[in-house]
Amino acid sequence: MRLTAEFWVQAYLARLRLADIPAFVVAHGDDTAGAVLVKLNTLDGLAVVYQRSFDLMLGVRKWVVLAEGEETDVDATLARQRSFDTDVWVIEVEDRQGRHLLDEPGLSD
Repeated sequence: MRLTAEFWVQAYLARLRLADIPAFVVAHGDDTAGAVLVKLNTLDGLAVVYQRSFDLMLGVRKWVVLAEGEETDVDATLARQRSFDTDVWVIEVEDRQGRHLLDEPGLSD
């Protein structure tokens, strides 16, 4: 059984709060099955967007980079994604050190 998107997002935000990493829901997607995109804003004009992907070779889910570079370009990529997938969640994480916690146990798989 898979977790709902809303449950995962709330758990992720709680984990970030415990690490004192600010994060915000920029787009609220479908509560049960919406995809989740995580934008890491390093507050220096650059950003990275991560999305979940299934690795067919390994048979596991993992976070991969969807877009990275200038924040305006990354935001344009997010806008395009939202234009054809209205169910998508977008979480913005703000951390100068580049921490997003997606590689931590419970979030990485």
